[in-house]
Amino acid sequence: MTFNPLRERGIPLDKQIRNWRELNVMPIDPDHADPYTRCRVIAMNGIETEAIFFSHHMARHCPSIDIKQQLARVRYIEAQQQKVVNWLLPGVASVLETTIAYEQVAVDLTAWVARMEPDPYLKQAYQFGVLEDFDHLYRYSNLYEMIEHRKAEKIVDNLTEIMPGRPTPLHHRDPMDNVRDPYDRSTAAPISKLHALTIMAAEQQTMNFYMNVGPTYMEPIARQLYQEIGLIEEEHVTHYESLVDPGESWWEMLLNHEYNECYLYHSFMETESDPKVKNIWELHLNMELEHLRLAAELFKTHDGRDPEQVLAPELPAPVTFEPNKDYIRELLATQIDYTTLGTGYVQEAHERFERMQEQLMGGEPAPSQVAMQENVHKSGEEYRLETEGPHPVPSLRRR
Repeated sequence: MTFNPLRERGIPLDKQIRNWRELNVMPIDPDHADPYTRCRVIAMNGIETEAIFFSHHMARHCPSIDIKQQLARVRYIEAQQQKVVNWLLPGVASVLETTIAYEQVAVDLTAWVARMEPDPYLKQAYQFGVLEDFDHLYRYSNLYEMIEHRKAEKIVDNLTEIMPGRPTPLHHRDPMDNVRDPYDRSTAAPISKLHALTIMAAEQQTMNFYMNVGPTYMEPIARQLYQEIGLIEEEHVTHYESLVDPGESWWEMLLNHEYNECYLYHSFMETESDPKVKNIWELHLNMELEHLRLAAELFKTHDGRDPEQVLAPELPAPVTFEPNKDYIRELLATQIDYTTLGTGYVQEAHERFERMQEQLMGGEPAPSQVAMQENVHKSGEEYRLETEGPHPVPSLRRR
């Protein structure tokens, strides 16, 4: 059955405010919840956070007090939604356990988007990024074993493999080489715009999370590893946000944000295994339908076009969290040695890359290298989680 959110009516805005009791949701069970339920929670937290940030930025550039007030009303509801979604995460989970879940989101969400993306250039951007997130999952899993003496397999539940990707020290590039060419808003498929917004928001939330939780650790190697990977997440946000056409008007960007929220809530409602969480996705979808309607009215009034000229006539196939093991292994076998040069990709290190490596490393090993060495020293071997079947052994220049 097709679902066109532009043709659906949601909950009126003045009926959307929830009281404290309604906001105080029961978190998921960290021991028994589907790991992909946790992934959906983390992903939607990033989407809602981006919606709030974007609304604030739009308001700062808007001279109309009436529009500022409408943005503020919707934004308050988005803030309530973000609190409900993020508060589904269990408080008993350690920061590192949540971090490993964040990286599982990055791996399986980005891999799924890469598989579904119709534009070859955009597909390459997601394929490039996912091999780096894959290595971050590996590094944090070793830190988890070293500090908390536990295995990450319980968190990812064998749905996502844990082994080396593109080595984390090699992710540090000249900032100018993190900027990609944008899609063309006049010719890009609607799904491509949704993909770009989704991965940009997810990476932005990961960047924000590491910026805030990194200094809460006492262990020097943990503080250093969060600092290093946090810098790489900044690179990733630059990488993904540059895919969005900057020629889109504020009204078109607002419309795309609201449509994407409808798309993801509908996707997660369709694929959620936890009935309690599924009900939250459904409620929030019905709220977002009204937010989309309001954005569509602003778009028609101020952009002068019909929303259906820029949006998909119906929601695409649902975004799905699922194992991507074979796909990741294929990328490891074919793209492990890629880096970026300008807006493209190369397989040989270039002058700017080497200069950045020299400036940042300062002749010392990167924290991501030290973390591996320390875990091998304490545990006797590095931690990996590999499932059945042959797998490539990447030729790593710097582990």
